Amino acid sequence: MKIGITNDHAAIELKKSIAGYLRDKGYEIVNYGTNKPEAFDYPIAAKALCKGIKDGEVELGIAICGTGVGISMACNKHKGIRACCCSEATSAKLSRQHNNANVICFGARIVSNELANDIVDAFINTPFSQGERHINRINMLKEIEDEQ
Repeated sequence: MKIGITNDHAAIELKKSIAGYLRDKGYEIVNYGTNKPEAFDYPIAAKALCKGIKDGEVELGIAICGTGVGISMACNKHKGIRACCCSEATSAKLSRQHNNANVICFGARIVSNELANDIVDAFINTPFSQGERHINRINMLKEIEDEQ
C-alpha cells in the first residue's frame, strides 16, 4: 500500500519517525511535506497530500502540523477528502470504520512518536464497515460538497 505523508515545519521529526516506522512495516511512503525548518504553511502541505489522494498516487494520507487541527481543517476543504484529527487510536479506528476517513491528522506538539505509531496503525489497519447507515452518511457529506 502507498501512503502519503505531509507536514509543516513543526512536524518534521515526527513525520520522519512515522515514515521510517511505516517503511519498516513494508509500506511505500510518498512525502508531500517539508524537510526544512523554515516556516511552511500547513494549507500548502495539505493541498499537496490531498491532490496525491485524488490523483490516485496514494491510497491513504497522514497529515501533521503542530496541533493537527489546522492541517485537518485544510485537508477537509478538498473535495473527496475525509480527514480526522485524532490524539488517540480509538478515534482513528472509528474514523476509518464509520466515516471511511482517508486522511488521519495529529499534532507533533500533542502526541509522542509511540502514540503516533499507534494512531497510524489503528487508521491503516481498520477497514470501512460498509454498513448502510455509514454509507448514507458519507453520501450526505458528498451532497454537501456538491452544493458548495
